[in-house]
Amino acid sequence: MTDTAALVEQVQARLAGHERRFAALFEEYFRTLPARIGAPEFSRFTPDCLGLLRDLSLRGGKRLRMVLLHEAARLVTDEPVPGLDEAALSVELFQTHALVHDDIIDDSPLRRGGPSTYYAYRERFPGQPRAALGLALLAGDLALALSLTVLLESDAPPEVRRAMVEVQTRASLDTSVGQIIDMERDFTALPGEEVLHQVADFKTARYSVLAPMRLGLLAAGGKPELHDESLRRYARLAGISGQMRDDYLDLFGEAEVMGKPTGTDLADGRRNYLVRAVLTAADDSGRAVVEAALGDAAARTPETVGAVRDIARRCGAEAELRADMRHYAERAAAEAAGWRSRWRPEAVAFFEHLPLWNVQRAL
Repeated sequence: MTDTAALVEQVQARLAGHERRFAALFEEYFRTLPARIGAPEFSRFTPDCLGLLRDLSLRGGKRLRMVLLHEAARLVTDEPVPGLDEAALSVELFQTHALVHDDIIDDSPLRRGGPSTYYAYRERFPGQPRAALGLALLAGDLALALSLTVLLESDAPPEVRRAMVEVQTRASLDTSVGQIIDMERDFTALPGEEVLHQVADFKTARYSVLAPMRLGLLAAGGKPELHDESLRRYARLAGISGQMRDDYLDLFGEAEVMGKPTGTDLADGRRNYLVRAVLTAADDSGRAVVEAALGDAAARTPETVGAVRDIARRCGAEAELRADMRHYAERAAAEAAGWRSRWRPEAVAFFEHLPLWNVQRAL
């Protein structure tokens, strides 16, 4: 077996094990949630909202945030950790919140192979766009409230519960700033590389990597504040690599695998890592094609997506982005390797392998 194949197999096995256990936990959480919400008996909209959140949440993908949480706890101990299940629910509910609002911002009809929450409400309320929009926004807000409530109700010690809520609250603040600067980026003709790195850090890395790791360490008694600089570096590097991967797959991925159409970033005028690479490297005619496609709903056609793919390949932008995402993944792996003297080496190995595995499954 090649080193790459062994890497993929090792990470896949860890992911599958966590996913099996978490799927049952999440199902049980949503089964008992309506009774705990305490909405008035007359309300039909509240259970419907919970049902939509449940559907979106249970259609989850790789659950990498939940996995990062558990593996961060394993850095400290392989014994059961009080509050870890609730922290896992919290990070996934936070992700549901982010996806609901993301799909409103992007006007996305599909998410995870099914209708987005916003479009589900549009189907329920045809001819009433304000009601559909309002209920979708409230559904996202409810998911965020649930992500904090579940931590407050965990069986972790009070000081740990408080610290975990602070982590998730900070993640919410950072993500909101990330969404704002993500939109701001698209008002710039050619955003600089550091701008894209800052967007990836705030919008993705801080809640998708840093917060789950902090939560796992907190639950296990690992005192993440003592290692904050290294955790931030790892999260930022892994987040940049992961965002490059997502941008790459939006053009070169397979819609059936991603659960949404390709070319959506192009059609939405997203000046992401790949678009920047193409606009920088292409000749005048190639740049003209890409600029014309940016922000044009017709860019979702296979012909337009195929034309931009060809330009990206010819000018070397595709190869450049593939090399860059691997470069940042390798830097993240090197950062994790420095943890071997402080934490359990077998757990550290997972964090070394993960960024490279995440790149490998895109290439």
